[in-house]
Amino acid sequence: MEQHRRPTIDLEIGAGVFDLRFNDLPNPRLIFLETISHPVIPGASMTQKIDRRRFTAASIGMGLFATSATHGSPLLAQDEKTDGEKAEKKIIPAHEAPFERDYDAPKFKPSWKNPQVNRLLGQDFVVFAHSDLEMTKKLLEREPGLLNASIDWGNGDFETALGGASHMGRKDIVKYLLSKGARIDIFCATMLGMLDSVKEMLKFQPGLIDAKGPHGFSLHFHAQVGQEDSKPVLDYLQSIKEVELRPVPFLKKKKAESEGKTDGNSKTP
Repeated sequence: MEQHRRPTIDLEIGAGVFDLRFNDLPNPRLIFLETISHPVIPGASMTQKIDRRRFTAASIGMGLFATSATHGSPLLAQDEKTDGEKAEKKIIPAHEAPFERDYDAPKFKPSWKNPQVNRLLGQDFVVFAHSDLEMTKKLLEREPGLLNASIDWGNGDFETALGGASHMGRKDIVKYLLSKGARIDIFCATMLGMLDSVKEMLKFQPGLIDAKGPHGFSLHFHAQVGQEDSKPVLDYLQSIKEVELRPVPFLKKKKAESEGKTDGNSKTP
């Protein structure tokens, strides 16, 4: 049985290697788990964990920039809280990787007659689509061109609003986007429990069983977040390729919140 792991990033800084993980989607925070070695950070021992403040300072000093390969906006480095103060987040701005052609340019030359959709607006739309139906509607009504906009969170980790809503299990947002013409894919179909469609796609291309969606989330993961509606799809996927299914943190949180509301409603004053 293969182990079903949530994505992690190994970020190398000179001789120092840091194991980073992102959670609390859709607003990830930088979590420092363990350091193997970090001689490039002044005052840090070989086994000592490094706080966000020193890591941020060292990163900026070395000109280091990175983008989240697991989710959401550019990496967030959060300062430690002081008494009576809120933690300050320092945002590393999105930036394009340098590139120069080492081959002949295509014969077709884009005219670029129309302006592109604003990148920040596209980014916000994709982020809101993870959890906020009303803001998703508001921004799409403002700019219909956002519907299939895709944001690269770094290293080719492209995500659309539909992709974000799908891996968060937000069927209300998914159905709204589909009603507007969003392009459904196998990950969305899996989360919605569309067993026949998933079977047909896997029959056509069996290799899709190992396909990765935004942030590396698998078909099995999407079947998990679909919960009861997608349980038949999850059983089918497991019959093809069995993996270890780990609990999904935000599903446990939603369940606890739901149970809390139920308990609260059942109480009499």
